[in-house]
Amino acid sequence: MYFVVKVTSGQERIVANMLQNKASKDSPNVYSIMVVEGMRGYIIIEAADELACREFVSKEHNVRGVLSKPLSQEEIDKLVSMPSKAQDIQRDDIVEFNAGPFKGYKAKVLKIDESKNDMTVELMDVVVPIPITTKINTAKVIQKAKNVEE
Repeated sequence: MYFVVKVTSGQERIVANMLQNKASKDSPNVYSIMVVEGMRGYIIIEAADELACREFVSKEHNVRGVLSKPLSQEEIDKLVSMPSKAQDIQRDDIVEFNAGPFKGYKAKVLKIDESKNDMTVELMDVVVPIPITTKINTAKVIQKAKNVEE
């Protein structure tokens, strides 16, 4: 059975790693631990039953509780097979932010770091252009970079 465990937002990977170390030592009733991209504040634990899951995560740092309703296999399949939100953003593209503190601003892409799902941009229409690193999925392409073919 799969259980959703509420954790401190932003600490999902840290909690999962800590629980993975604990599971490898002495938790035969815990089978897997998942961090799903886009599910901030939650991780998923596959365990024999709800009691085993609750005992496993009790008294751990950054764990806030276990949701009482387990996930079905169909729900897990949907979460795992969700397409990546990362678009085909490339260097020199013009993007517009659709979330976060820069919502509505336009920026030119300076660098892409696909391993971290980050991009470095320079805001347009500002007095002093400052490079900003942000997540790729917070913006959408509004103008592709012009290919210079000579």
